[in-house]
Amino acid sequence: MSLYQNAHAFFEACETGQGWNACEAFCHADASFACQAGALAETATLAAYVDWMKGLLTLVPDGRYVMKAFAVDEARNAVVAAAEFHGTQTGEGRPVAPTGKTVVSDYAYVMDLDGEKIRRMTKVWNDVHALRGLGWA
Repeated sequence: MSLYQNAHAFFEACETGQGWNACEAFCHADASFACQAGALAETATLAAYVDWMKGLLTLVPDGRYVMKAFAVDEARNAVVAAAEFHGTQTGEGRPVAPTGKTVVSDYAYVMDLDGEKIRRMTKVWNDVHALRGLGWA
């Protein structure tokens, strides 16, 4: 599987809330995660992030992404994906009762690969904008 195919398959599984069981085949077991956003400040592993996304999609069941760009940097063994998240909070659960509010939130992933598997992923995201849009902040 190529860098593109592996990273794209991971992205699709992650962004559709399939959880770590569906994503782990594309990642090193100890893959790390980083994001300079308060909502994910304590999330240090890619497994924990993928499962956070799965939980988010129970609160925002119509959540979906619109891909804006997807690029492979073979010289650095990296893949960058830029997308928009669209969704309305209608699902039950924390942090608040369903607000019925809709959000469109831009984000990007920088996936560093070791071989063809993801070793580390950084998410670039404005969580304050997204949480306000959903009525959570």
